[in-house]
Amino acid sequence: MRESGWRIGFQIFNYAFLGLIAISCVLPIIHVLALSLSSNAAASAGVVRLWPVGFNTMSYEYVLEQAAFIKSIVITLQRVAIGVSINILLTVLLAYPLSKEAHKFKSRTVYAWIFVFTMLFGGGLIPTYMVVRTTGLLDSIWALVLPGAVPVFSAILLLNFFRGLPKELEEAAFIDGAGHFVTLFRIYLPLSVPAIATILLLSSVGHWNSWFDGLIYMNSPERYPLQSYLQTIVIQKSFSGITDLNTEALKHISDRTVKAAQIFLGALPVLLLYPFLQKYFMQGIVMGSVKE
Repeated sequence: MRESGWRIGFQIFNYAFLGLIAISCVLPIIHVLALSLSSNAAASAGVVRLWPVGFNTMSYEYVLEQAAFIKSIVITLQRVAIGVSINILLTVLLAYPLSKEAHKFKSRTVYAWIFVFTMLFGGGLIPTYMVVRTTGLLDSIWALVLPGAVPVFSAILLLNFFRGLPKELEEAAFIDGAGHFVTLFRIYLPLSVPAIATILLLSSVGHWNSWFDGLIYMNSPERYPLQSYLQTIVIQKSFSGITDLNTEALKHISDRTVKAAQIFLGALPVLLLYPFLQKYFMQGIVMGSVKE
């Protein structure tokens, strides 16, 4: 069937608009990469655009020798490993019972509205801080992962995915003597790889990019996760660690090139992770949106 001229024009506009958005997202990353690989003189003169000027890798060599930067990466990796594991476990345990019909779980609607209410209305920064302090979580990795341990949006996404699975699979498992836990972990989860991968990506990016909670829950800068550390040196301009370099090294690196190198290294894991999970991400989002 031939498409109308209006529809063809809309598709061209749509592709052009999305292309501009994609370019506006990619160009800053390329500029930061070019700046991190440029010389001190080029960076200070502001002549670096999308290609390195005076190419050198000394900024990366200097950054990877900094103990504070490496320690912030280790703390962030711990946060991602612990936080994502807790997020996925609690999301699965929450989504499975809420995906059942009302006659099998009579209080399902009440629990669902309670969780949706917490997603729409938070307690606020000060009450949350007081809870974290009272429970003794301040200055520990648990202060970064436990307050957001139950991602309600991910639970809604997964329960919609569970509802789309054939009911006959669950009935056959129960006839064979399986319980709810066996049905969940041996039947539902293997069939829910796209949804789990989507939740894994959302949780990983969320924990990796989070910086504000590190500033308020950590008492000492030595325990900052990576993004809190980068926020401190970039926004608050407290970075002054290159004064100990010799004259030859200062010809190749500067405060700006070192900051650019740290920013690019901080974003690199997400850039590497996303292409591998992108196909599951699209499938998980679309299938999770289908409702009966």
